Amino acid sequence: MSGIEGLLPSNSEHRFYQGLAATCVANCLQATNFLSDRFLRRADYAPAKIDELYRNSMNSAFSVQEAFLVTGAPHASAYYPRDFAWFYPDVLDPQTIIDSEDAARRIRLLEKSVRLMLGAVRSGTVTTTLIPVKRNRYIGANYFAPPSDTLLGVQAGLEQIVRADLRTSPHSGMAKAAGSGRALLCEYRADLNKSVLDLAKSLEPYERNGTRTLLCDVRAPRSAATDTRAERLRFVTNASVYATFQQSIRLGIVDTAELETILGRSLAQYKTELLLLFGRDGYIKHSLDCKTDSPALAIALDFVNVQHGFWNFKNESERALFSTTADFILAEPRFRIPDTFHFFVSADNPRKKFIHRIATPSYQGRSAWPTFNVEFADRMLEYDEFSGTGKYQPYARDILRHIHDATETHGGYQELLSENGLQYRTWAYRGAIAHSWFPRFLSVWSRAFGAPLIEWPRQTAEKAVA
Repeated sequence: MSGIEGLLPSNSEHRFYQGLAATCVANCLQATNFLSDRFLRRADYAPAKIDELYRNSMNSAFSVQEAFLVTGAPHASAYYPRDFAWFYPDVLDPQTIIDSEDAARRIRLLEKSVRLMLGAVRSGTVTTTLIPVKRNRYIGANYFAPPSDTLLGVQAGLEQIVRADLRTSPHSGMAKAAGSGRALLCEYRADLNKSVLDLAKSLEPYERNGTRTLLCDVRAPRSAATDTRAERLRFVTNASVYATFQQSIRLGIVDTAELETILGRSLAQYKTELLLLFGRDGYIKHSLDCKTDSPALAIALDFVNVQHGFWNFKNESERALFSTTADFILAEPRFRIPDTFHFFVSADNPRKKFIHRIATPSYQGRSAWPTFNVEFADRMLEYDEFSGTGKYQPYARDILRHIHDATETHGGYQELLSENGLQYRTWAYRGAIAHSWFPRFLSVWSRAFGAPLIEWPRQTAEKAVA
């Protein structure tokens, strides 16, 4: 295979490829996969109770046959490192684990996935997507722009393992997993350090209305979890970069002073500048290129960012910005599926690349993603916790109840729903049943209601994880 090849050290069996030729091969593989999923896969999901659906999802997501933690068809043929921050940050949450066998399978697959992602980082393959081409051979490709949150996902996956033993769990193996995580952190610290500092160096100066800062997407869009939106100067991409820096400091990957020297400002000042730019109208505007005067059309639901990411609700001014933005979403009928608490990514469909306009026109606009709604609910619960109020708990609970009902109705945890509340489907694409995103929903449900959604019988004697 031609193209620029990035190789791991000789003791590794993984190989990573990049370059124009490799990307063309990857594009063909992905196009074939998505189209075959749309036209050849049978819709075999039937309504069922949520405990049955959850057990089936966990058996699928963490199957011993899996080589990497993935969402589910049609995404199962490619690996998305960002998902470890955005969509499955609670893989090892004890409340979501069914039994000791489930725990062992999760630990195994999470470790395997993180090792692969770290190997890609070492090879210089920090891309949005890793596409397997044959055994232990992967193409690193960007869909549809260079990433803003891939390192965030890699570090999030690693952090889950490192901190596996910090929560009380009835399942054995968590301490051993944490030890493996710390060993991985030690082994790959230098590679992650270089990549994070390279990310910091790639930021470009930007000024508006007297506020100067550094942004990752001044000249062109950068990819994030909502990566089909063909917009630059986006809040979510730059908030993800900030979250990456904070996470790398938390893990001891970079030194604060070293990072601040590159940025030319303290991290606190950097965040203040981002909030002044994107929150200059009293709410978080999705993109600085947005020309509308209507707040409802200038907001995207991904402003909630990722768990342990951007928002700090100890800060009163941040709480005010979040609250105003959330209130616009809650009050705007165009932002939700009628008569439900399923909120769209945005009230209107955004600018998109041509392929998305014809194939998935509302994919990350007027479509409701349960996972973004879960994060919206979780941020609202955090707001209540730090503000000392119960302002948002009823909304958070309603969001979660509606996701619960949709999951049972459609026979699985959905990647996204159409603006009519049905499974998202176009002539070219059918949304996935997102098996691996399900645990995060259970974690936030427990927080909202003070009790687990599903009570699993615990074994009296847990088997040791091999």
